[in-house]
Amino acid sequence: MRTSEEAPGEQVSEAAARSDNPDHYKWIALSNTTIGILMVTISGSITIISLPDIFRGIKLNPLTSANTSYLLWLLMGFLLVTAVLVVSFGRIGDMYGRVKMYNLGFAVFTFFSILLSITWMTGTDGALWLIIMRIFQGVGGAFLFANSSAILTDAFPENERGLALGINSVAAIAGSFIGLIVGGLLSPINWRLVFLVSVPFGVFGTIWAYLKLVDTGKRSEAHIDWAGNISFAIGLVSLLTGIVYSIQPYGGHTMGWTNPGVIAAIAGGVVTLIAFGVIETRSPDPMFRLHLFKIRAFSAGNIAGLLGALGRGGLQFILIIWLQGIWLPQHGYNFERTPLWAGIYMIPLTVGFLVAGPISGILSDRFGARPFATGGMIGAAVSFGLLEVLPINFGYVWFGLILLIMGLSMGVFGSPNRAAVMNSLPPDQRGAGAGMMTTFQNAATVLSIGVFFTVIIVGLSSTLPSHLYQGLTANGVPPAAAHQVASLPPISSLFSALLGYNPIQQLLGPSGVLHHVSAAQAAHLTGRSFFPQLISSPFGTGLHYAFDFAIVASLVAAVASWLRGGKYYHRQEAELVMAEPQAAGNDAMATTARSAAARSAGGDEA
Repeated sequence: MRTSEEAPGEQVSEAAARSDNPDHYKWIALSNTTIGILMVTISGSITIISLPDIFRGIKLNPLTSANTSYLLWLLMGFLLVTAVLVVSFGRIGDMYGRVKMYNLGFAVFTFFSILLSITWMTGTDGALWLIIMRIFQGVGGAFLFANSSAILTDAFPENERGLALGINSVAAIAGSFIGLIVGGLLSPINWRLVFLVSVPFGVFGTIWAYLKLVDTGKRSEAHIDWAGNISFAIGLVSLLTGIVYSIQPYGGHTMGWTNPGVIAAIAGGVVTLIAFGVIETRSPDPMFRLHLFKIRAFSAGNIAGLLGALGRGGLQFILIIWLQGIWLPQHGYNFERTPLWAGIYMIPLTVGFLVAGPISGILSDRFGARPFATGGMIGAAVSFGLLEVLPINFGYVWFGLILLIMGLSMGVFGSPNRAAVMNSLPPDQRGAGAGMMTTFQNAATVLSIGVFFTVIIVGLSSTLPSHLYQGLTANGVPPAAAHQVASLPPISSLFSALLGYNPIQQLLGPSGVLHHVSAAQAAHLTGRSFFPQLISSPFGTGLHYAFDFAIVASLVAAVASWLRGGKYYHRQEAELVMAEPQAAGNDAMATTARSAAARSAGGDEA
């Protein structure tokens, strides 16, 4: 990580670092950070779509009750570790240099991508290897997430940060959908390619960042807040782990919300996070800079971002299940082909992000974030409402149009909101502030997945058992066997659809029931129409609950966005204070400048 010549303990000034060609450097910073964020987010979603081939490759059935936890941790472990570490890594970047930490993230992510692809183990050992390597890959992702926004904020002038952060945000959101298509193409060839695909970009990005990026931000002299870091990690890991396991069956219940372990994990996590807040108020160098919430633009932007992520975080999973488990089979696609086509049919959502993100970022630089962030969340609420009235077996033109509206709305929200949060931060706390923002969004995404799965399962539980029992007995399945299958937790059907497996084949195959019915009945039961028609009505009930929740979260996010105030840029007093005032008049001018520094163009602190 090369820096300009500097004396020990002396920081490179932003102007000095970029005086030769500031326009050239800012585009280097943007392109490098965009590649990094795109690489990380593609890696996240490429795993979702490739899980069937990954588990086949390591010879493990993820749908058996003993193996479901491996499926959950391979899905959620990466998100959990980034949510936990990103604030700490942002704070470390403020202290020791953002580029150094960012470059380390590139190297760590690339190294563990290689290790993910070379496992020789199978069965549970292979699954554990992948989960552990995936968690360490998430450590690299946390370094990248924590410092990319701060690097861009340092590199771009305040009136261009909306554009820069908009492009970066588009890469983050678009990557999560691009990965679905890339995974669908690569995983059938060889599941190891799913992890290897990021290696060339990681190697290139590591070298390029080392040679070209410069630490231009202000560093803050501080000590690591060990008590805060440890209590935060324990609290958030406990809380999110409880949420992950809450969607697993427990005892005779369809979900784990009555599991004493889940209750203890969530309650313990909440108590520990409360203790963390107390610790931070007493720490001389806190990890979580609570005083930043006094800045209205920062607090409102983070609340809006958290609620926006809460509304959309589980959306990807729900849309995949809707397409793979119901719509695509009803329109002639084999279950094995549905993962790839689910990614393709969600392209309008990605297009909306790609179009709206940079444009809204540019416009927010001129007019402020409030109208765009507020309007974006209102548009998201409208699109959730439109999805709610769409028939389960919809016409694709309408579905694609609604996805486009949703993508445009979320793109209009994301870029201005992120830029407004970063503009509100003092230069020496941009890494910590960016980490806090990312933590809220990643934690909200995990929580959103838990909420979406919970409400879908609640909807399924009320009617799916009776529908399943009647459909099976009507097609020759003995009543005792039909009752046993109908009593299985609905999460089995959802995970089957998510993985692109034939749900009825998974439910009936292990019991041998299919050998006791006629060939025609077996073909009908495991065909493309039986399960989708069976689950449509129960799934629709769950969808209504999920979309109602998303609508409420989006509307509250819109209110928070509106309450952020007008344009706000943090000003350092030193930027406006005259050097060595010679007279009382100069002192008065300096005082006036200091007062002006605390105000913004149309915004203020809370």
